[in-house]
Amino acid sequence: MTASPSRRSFLRLAALSSLATSASAFEPIPRVGGASFQPGLNAYSFLEQLKANATNPKTGIDLFGVCDFAAKQNIAAVDLTGYFFPGYPAAPADTYVNRIKKHTHDLGLDISGTGVRNDFATADKAARAEGVRVTKEWIEVAARLGAPAIRVFAGPQPPHKDWQAAAPGAVRADIEAWMADALRECAVHGEKFGVLVAVQNHGDFLNTGAEHVSLLRRVDHPWCGALVDTGKYLTADPYADIAMVAPFAVNWQIKETIGSSMKTPRTDFKKLAQIIHDSGYRGYVPIETLSMHRKDYDPAAEVIRVLAELRAGIAALA
Repeated sequence: MTASPSRRSFLRLAALSSLATSASAFEPIPRVGGASFQPGLNAYSFLEQLKANATNPKTGIDLFGVCDFAAKQNIAAVDLTGYFFPGYPAAPADTYVNRIKKHTHDLGLDISGTGVRNDFATADKAARAEGVRVTKEWIEVAARLGAPAIRVFAGPQPPHKDWQAAAPGAVRADIEAWMADALRECAVHGEKFGVLVAVQNHGDFLNTGAEHVSLLRRVDHPWCGALVDTGKYLTADPYADIAMVAPFAVNWQIKETIGSSMKTPRTDFKKLAQIIHDSGYRGYVPIETLSMHRKDYDPAAEVIRVLAELRAGIAALA
């Protein structure tokens, strides 16, 4: 008999648990009341339009427009990526934050998160320190927004194409150690301001569920959890990896394909919804669509398409 996703997840987590030290406090997030989740919208879905608007306000769409779109589609929450705030990486002015807060309140929307660019994989200590500084600053922005979580990367950023290039000659264990130190420092700051640090699997350093859990275990801080990117576990069975990490999820990115590429299968939303349900997750699961080099990519149409499929997957749970 083939094991269910939830059973496979349990078995793999049990195996990982056997590797934990007795001093570790790392464990799945306690959930009560049963699973309860609904779609959100990640602003990054409108990447090109947001970038165009930043260059010329008469074109594209701004964050207020993304919020309007979410409200029109009866999406209950928005994840407002930090890159699209004026002046990023500097913190936005209070006047702008307050406008966004009022606008989302008027629309009946929650702000489920935000996110920054950081490179904790690099061997450059100064670059890692800058990533910590920016993350801490945006933790405080998230608190002002009322956002409960901030997304951070584990892997490298340009100009480095992979973690080996970011830290030439370093072994994986060393990189994970200094990455965990940076994340823990951010989590301590997050606890102070009531904002969770959500570590995203973004390909590269975190390709698997086991790698994701290993890093979180090394961080070992209650204010640091997983952002589960459903399109970025680069394994033979990504659903098993999603099931493994779901018990530690504090935020999500729901992608239209299981490998964030048009060469990979479209996501099975019934299967995905069942995995999320089995983990007991309660909260928003933001959709983040990508152009994936499609010349005809229409973010509004693609979000609506994924939204319908995700809602159907959730409805099938009843």
